[in-house]
Amino acid sequence: MAADSPTLFSFMQEQSGKLLEQTLTHTGLTFLSLLLAVGIGLPLGILIADKKKLASTVLGIAGILQTIPSIALLGFLIPVLGIGAKPAIVALFLYALLPIIRNTFTGITAVDATVKDAAKGMGMTKSQILFRVELPLALPVILAGIRTATVINVGVATLAAYIAAGGLGEFIFGGIALNNGNMILAGALPAAGLAILFDFLLGRLQNLKFRKVKRIIWLLPLVFLLLAAFYLVPPAFGTSLLAGFTPEFMGRQDGFLGLQQKYGLNIRNVVISDAVMYQAAFEKELDVISGYSTDGRLKAFDLIILKDDKFIFPPYYAAPIVRNAALHQFPELAGILNKLAGQINDSIMTELNYRVDYLKQTPETVAQDFLKNKKLWQPPRRGNKGTVRIGSKIFGEQYILASMYTQLIQGYSDYQVETKTGLGGTKICFDALINNQIDFYPEYTGTGLLVILQPTSNQLNQLGTSKEKVYRFVQSEFQKQYQITWLPPIGFNNAYALMMRQQQAQATNIKSISDLKNYLNKK
Repeated sequence: MAADSPTLFSFMQEQSGKLLEQTLTHTGLTFLSLLLAVGIGLPLGILIADKKKLASTVLGIAGILQTIPSIALLGFLIPVLGIGAKPAIVALFLYALLPIIRNTFTGITAVDATVKDAAKGMGMTKSQILFRVELPLALPVILAGIRTATVINVGVATLAAYIAAGGLGEFIFGGIALNNGNMILAGALPAAGLAILFDFLLGRLQNLKFRKVKRIIWLLPLVFLLLAAFYLVPPAFGTSLLAGFTPEFMGRQDGFLGLQQKYGLNIRNVVISDAVMYQAAFEKELDVISGYSTDGRLKAFDLIILKDDKFIFPPYYAAPIVRNAALHQFPELAGILNKLAGQINDSIMTELNYRVDYLKQTPETVAQDFLKNKKLWQPPRRGNKGTVRIGSKIFGEQYILASMYTQLIQGYSDYQVETKTGLGGTKICFDALINNQIDFYPEYTGTGLLVILQPTSNQLNQLGTSKEKVYRFVQSEFQKQYQITWLPPIGFNNAYALMMRQQQAQATNIKSISDLKNYLNKK
């Protein structure tokens, strides 16, 4: 049923402009942070080589910083530095410190003591010995540290895309979310190429004879500074407004691709995790974001939805999708899951999301309160007739639904429940389902249609925006192609939407996506 997929070459050719932009950004991030790391790490290495009592403390702290998972480190930095370049550069700088400090220390302390004694005997001062003897002899080891730090930074810089700092991670995370191998490779191959290229060039420099290195080593900071300036190139061009889109939204026909094709919308944009994009809009770091129509943070951050006046967003009615084998293994399962069918409308789901996303109540508490209000909650039976495995994507609404289903199954059957929440995007959840790693998870009709089935243009035109037609189509095709059953919808439509701060939208008189496009064209 899916349309013919483009080859990797044709995909990269089609995305060449974006690919070049993100390669420049990636290179700039890498060397901007590396400049800072060399500027601080080199003097620190020299200091602890002279005062060896400090060595274990300094190297220990640098080592601890390197062991912190990169996602966690970015999470710690966001509340302090916000999103975008600042936390990404600081994180990369911290990761690059250890190899530079350690190799500087190792290189200097490895210089033969008799050589230093001879220099002293010739009447050299301490600083002369450092700059004329120790550093020149330690240079190959120091360059090896810089080389290692560069390769580390190229790899870690892919994660910067999650916090709107740009880079080749935009393609990688978008491809993972969309089950698009070409998109993953379009980001991964250039990132690997940059790492290999920079490693090769620094390796050649490291292996040059000392006299040749001495003549050109002063150029290295200038080269790093030039490469760091690449980060400033993409933002220098583009629109007056900045948009933040999730990785999945960037590559979907009902996302940014559709906005470009149907609206002709051309807006400067960055990829960002949906965990931080609402806050970024509220704090005026982003002007437009891709959000979800039932998200509770709409209310929390005073955002408004721009009218989709050309109807690119199909219906996104949520429903549990279940492996047929699981329905046979657990005969009571379908009836239990259907207790939630039609029970939650858009406004209710928005309120539930608000309680989790903004008031920070736990999904379990919010789910239980709702079920009790609907007189659906029952105490867990704690039976042992098998274990139902529930999956969910990585945002609040899915956690709430997974908690509701967990409590319903435990209250109305003797099945045990194992939850695998936070599985990332559509690709990860769906792959887990078809590979028998979970039994069901909540999915959306629009996502099932466009991301998983990927119908032809003619099929899309026939379906239009009809809730019933789209549901019947995905229900039929999932059954035929994957032996997966779509149970009746829960009731709410969590469609994609473009959002702006209410005050900004009113000031610019932007009420619809067409208004946004016209506003950008005037600037």
